[in-house]
Amino acid sequence: MLETLDLNKSLTKEEYVRDLVRYQVAVHALGYQVYVQQRPVIIVYEGDDAGGKGGNIKRVTEKLDPRGYVVHAIAAPRGDDETHHYLWRFWRRLPERGQIAIFDRSWYGRVMVERIEGFCTEEEWKRAYREINHFERQLVDFGTILFKFYIHIGKDEQLQRFKAREQTAYKAWKLTDEDWRNREKWDQYNKAVNEMLLKTSTLTAPWTVVEGNCKWHARVKVLKTVVEGLSRELNYDPFAEMPAIEKGGKKKAKKKKGKKAEGGEPEAESPILPETPLPMIDRFEFGAIVIDGQTYESDVIIFPDGAVEQWQRKDEHVLRPQDLDKIIKAEAEAVIIGLGTVGNLRVRPRAEKRLQEAGIEVMAYKTNKACGIYRELRNQRKVAAVLHITC
Repeated sequence: MLETLDLNKSLTKEEYVRDLVRYQVAVHALGYQVYVQQRPVIIVYEGDDAGGKGGNIKRVTEKLDPRGYVVHAIAAPRGDDETHHYLWRFWRRLPERGQIAIFDRSWYGRVMVERIEGFCTEEEWKRAYREINHFERQLVDFGTILFKFYIHIGKDEQLQRFKAREQTAYKAWKLTDEDWRNREKWDQYNKAVNEMLLKTSTLTAPWTVVEGNCKWHARVKVLKTVVEGLSRELNYDPFAEMPAIEKGGKKKAKKKKGKKAEGGEPEAESPILPETPLPMIDRFEFGAIVIDGQTYESDVIIFPDGAVEQWQRKDEHVLRPQDLDKIIKAEAEAVIIGLGTVGNLRVRPRAEKRLQEAGIEVMAYKTNKACGIYRELRNQRKVAAVLHITC
C-alpha cells in the first residue's frame, strides 16, 4: 500500500498559504460546533520518524480554542499504564463530550514498534487487530468523530531530515539513537504498517494515508480531511459565510449570484460581509484603547455593523438595559465582554440571562483577552464587544 503513494505531491508557497488559512479558519468554526453539539473528537497521528507529525498537529490546533482540545504525546508506558492492558491508558485519556483529543502516536504501537521490537508476543500483537477494531467501533457507536492519519515519507527524505536535525541546535533533541536503529529496520516497519493499514482501515474508522515528503502538502491534506469530516458529521458548513482568500492570503468578500430581472440584466449582487468595514482593535492598554487609529479613554461598545459607541458610568461600571437593547437589536450572535484590567465591570445575572434568552452567546474576560477574542471572531460571526477600559 505504501509503495503506491505518490510522494512527489507538493504545493507552491502561494497555494499553501491560501489553503492553510482557509482550512484553519474552518477548523476554528467547526471546533466551536464540536462544543455546541457536544461531540467527542479523536485525531490519531501515526507515521514514519521525522514524518512531520508535530508540525502537522501545530497547524491543526493553531486557531482552535485551547480550552477545547488536548494533545497526548504517547511514549513507552510507565507506572500504572505499564501494569494494565495496553488499551487502558487510552481509555483513560479519551475526550469528554465537546472536546477534541489528539494522539501523537497511539494504540497502534502494539502492532508496530511493540511487534518489531519484541515488547509483546506474536499472539498478543496478532490479537490486537481485532481488539483495536472493536475499541474504535465502540468509540464511533458512542458518537465519537474519529480521524486516523498515517504520514509516510521516503527513505531518502527521512535521511535528509535526520541530518538536518543533527545540524540544527534547537532540533537536535528530537533525534535519538533509537531513531537510527528504527531506520535500519525500514523494511520491517513498512511491512508492519502495510498490514496494519489493511487490517484496521474499516468502514467505521478508515485510515487516511498522507504523502509527507512535502510538509506543506501533508498539512493541508490533513486539515482538509478534518474539515470535510467534521462538516459532514456536524452537518455544518464552515464556508457558508467565509470571505474568499485572494492571492497572497488576503481576504475578499464572496458574492452571491444575482437573479436575472425581467429585462435579462442580473440584479445587484449582495456581498456577505457588511459594507461598513468592521472595526479593528489596534491596541489595548490600561486606561485606553485604540480602535481603527482612534483612542478612547472611556468604555466602548462595538456593534456588529461596525459602529463604535462610547459609554461611561462614573458611579459604577455596569452593563445597562439600554446597552442590552442595542445589542439585541443589532442581532448579534455573540457578545464579548471586557471586564477591565482587574475585572471590575459588573454583568448582572439578569442582564446575562436576557442576552442568552435572545440567543446571544455571552463571553466575558479581562479586557485584554476580550480584545484578542474579538479580533479572532469579528469576521466569522456577528459579534458585539462591550469593553470596560477605565477604572
